[in-house]
Amino acid sequence: MSCDPEVPRSGPCTLPLWSLREEVTVETYADGKLVLRCDDTAEAVRCADPVLYEVLRRMTLGPVLLSNVDASLAHPATRDPATPPTWAPPVWSALRRLSHLVVRSLGTDDEKGPLLSVFTPSRDTAFDPVRLPEAAPLRLSPFTTVRSRTGALVLESILTPFRVVLHRPEAAWSARVLTRPINPATVVTLPLAPAAAPDILAYLAAAGMTDKG
Repeated sequence: MSCDPEVPRSGPCTLPLWSLREEVTVETYADGKLVLRCDDTAEAVRCADPVLYEVLRRMTLGPVLLSNVDASLAHPATRDPATPPTWAPPVWSALRRLSHLVVRSLGTDDEKGPLLSVFTPSRDTAFDPVRLPEAAPLRLSPFTTVRSRTGALVLESILTPFRVVLHRPEAAWSARVLTRPINPATVVTLPLAPAAAPDILAYLAAAGMTDKG
């Protein structure tokens, strides 16, 4: 969700955040090579590109806005459906290859922490949240399961490799309204609807947790 003046909103704008999974460790070698280890998995990355090196370094510290590393990496939380996705090397292509170690989070500029996080165990998997049509109803997929975990909600489906963790109440609320078909435009106008609701719904849809209503 961009901060366009035409878009009704009553809260902060959303930000696309990237991090490495908590269990990932990063080893640095004198020749500039990085080795990312997670359980019995090891991925070598030759960081000839200083921007890629800095991106991965910061991602070990927690969710990061890539444009804070380099302005050329700026992109919105959700892609316009009329604009094709771009995975230009070296940063984007490396992050896609390492997708099984990467966490994609939706944050806000109020610095209250991520709204939600998307995980995938699959290597070389593109997570591509696309802005949803405002009038197109959607609902939670009947194959999606929801469970509680230490103050968060976890969404999973047998039909998708992704797992979604809803960290904040506004993300959990946005998921709960999907128990019946509803469209993004309606969510924004509901009482207590967060300004980030359209992007939350787009992330859930991109993760395969929704069906068309």
